[in-house]
Amino acid sequence: MIGTYLKRFAPRTLYGRAAAILLLPMLTLQLAVAAVFVQRHFEDVTVQMTNNLLFEITMVLDEIDHRSIGDVARTMAQSLNLNLRQWDGVPSGNAPVFYDISGRTITPLLFKKLDRVRDVDLSNLDRVTIGFESAKGPVQIIFPRYRVSASNPHQVLVLMVFTGLFMTVVAFLFLRNQLRPIKRLSMASAAFGRGQSVDLNPGGAIEVRAAGQAFLDMRDRIERQIEQRTMMLSGVSHDLRTPITRLQLGLELLGGAEVEDLKKDVDSMRLMVDSFLNYARDSTADPIADVDLVALVADLGGRCDPSVRVEVRGVPRLITLRRISMQRAVENLLVNAGRYADCVQILICFSANEISICIYDNGPGIPADQRDQAIKPFVRLEPARGQNQGSGVGLGLAIAADAARSHGGALILGCSVDLGGLSAELKLPI
Repeated sequence: MIGTYLKRFAPRTLYGRAAAILLLPMLTLQLAVAAVFVQRHFEDVTVQMTNNLLFEITMVLDEIDHRSIGDVARTMAQSLNLNLRQWDGVPSGNAPVFYDISGRTITPLLFKKLDRVRDVDLSNLDRVTIGFESAKGPVQIIFPRYRVSASNPHQVLVLMVFTGLFMTVVAFLFLRNQLRPIKRLSMASAAFGRGQSVDLNPGGAIEVRAAGQAFLDMRDRIERQIEQRTMMLSGVSHDLRTPITRLQLGLELLGGAEVEDLKKDVDSMRLMVDSFLNYARDSTADPIADVDLVALVADLGGRCDPSVRVEVRGVPRLITLRRISMQRAVENLLVNAGRYADCVQILICFSANEISICIYDNGPGIPADQRDQAIKPFVRLEPARGQNQGSGVGLGLAIAADAARSHGGALILGCSVDLGGLSAELKLPI
């Protein structure tokens, strides 16, 4: 329970957590040392030195009871390195500065040990001025500050702070160099997930180098498998299209009602083969370029029957993406919407971090519990968007989802608020 609560305040990044692991012990150690130092040095040593001086002050005050102030100032006070003079009795009202730690110990100790103390002025860090009520009237005793507190006691704290800052900077530089290979590995992994191959030279510690080399080996195996699959699909495409074309030519030479049914079957076979190949093809081979997304979607919407109007929100700009892959995704979503609805709308939203292409329709929609299933390949839902509603093979949404994932985005299905049908949203990060 406590661990879950503390996780809210813990850094999210590896760099932040490593910095916390580095800084927390160092700060705790410095605070502990500072507390002990202040307790022993600023309090105990100050109390001891002040008590020693109180004996001398008491001797001077007792001597004033029997001799004149000027005589005591020239003899005993001067020999004790104390400046004795008459005082008007008006308190100085000067408070010690906020960082005068030893002063907070000296003042109450003087009032406690000497009954005749009326004023203590510690506003000047180089000297101490104490006002007394003596037998000859008010007097002041002035002496150097180092007689009641150690000279330059702050140097230890300053040295400790600057040493800690120096060591922290050194540790941060070392930590950044150690985490840099991990960040490069993370960027290369994310890029490979989007279908991009980024050069990676494993570096850093032995474990990080091993992880980087394992990633490179895995990427090479996957790229070889993709290349082999592409070659296989090219051969399958050629081998299947040739007999289908021959069947179509042969059926064109025949007549009869049963021939029309055979032609429909052959057309369905060609559609399925084209759909399978489009889904299985490697979209990462498509070129990446700056694309006017509004013009691309508007062109696809104008090809629909009836044409679909595109609404744009935000500031349009060129987007770097795979034009062929994104065109295929939007086209599949429009075909899917036009197959089950008679009213379709397109909304493109540009924001600082992402772009969304929303396609709404007034069709029967997809129930919430079946939307994740609908994105999977070769899935045709019944009865709302089943195979009896069109000639699809269950790959339109899967192709659109793969295209979104290859760009680091996602396909989100929902319910259209305005039209009441399906809402298909392509989210693409910038």
